Amino acid sequence: MDKPNGTGLRKRQQIVKANQLMFLWIVGVSAIVGFSLVLVVFLAQRIWFGEKVIAEKDKTISTLNSNLETIPRLQDNVRVLNTNQALQSVRLNDNESALQVVLDALPADANSTAMASSLQTKLLTGVPGVTIDALRIDPASDDDISGAIGFSFTVSAANSDQDALRTVLRRIERSIRPFTIETLSIEGQSNRLIMSVTGYGYYEPAQTVDLENKVVRP
Repeated sequence: MDKPNGTGLRKRQQIVKANQLMFLWIVGVSAIVGFSLVLVVFLAQRIWFGEKVIAEKDKTISTLNSNLETIPRLQDNVRVLNTNQALQSVRLNDNESALQVVLDALPADANSTAMASSLQTKLLTGVPGVTIDALRIDPASDDDISGAIGFSFTVSAANSDQDALRTVLRRIERSIRPFTIETLSIEGQSNRLIMSVTGYGYYEPAQTVDLENKVVRP
């Protein structure tokens, strides 16, 4: 009776060991499969991130190449403008480049003082029979992106000298710096004609080109 019991015990021990071994194999294979999946996902993410970085670099290279291709055309346009007879004819100084006229027409900064000087000394002063009674320029700053500066002035002339006031308006119309007249009124006082004008002068805020660092995140 002892032998059968011993044989059965050994069989049960072998089955238990086999089950344990099988369990260890399953755990090991599961660990390997899990690690493999994590590794595959990690590599896929790295590949996708690398492609994203390459795409951004290609975009930057494309932009730089496009800008480089534009430079010769810009240089040609500048040379043509510099020989423009219309621009050369309205230069304030014969030694200046014709392109300076463009810069004078649309200054890069909101300089209210310079605009007041331009109106007073170049447009309103020097017309025979005209007196400047008032001149006001609205304050402006370089932070203002509207590109407009408000102004108002009052000039007067004798009742018999209406053409003098017309000359003032023609000067403003022909100025290389653009002006817009919003309101205009003329009234007679005693033996004088008084013309009041409000409007806007303009400037073109300077453009800046900045190189930026872009962070590409996974």
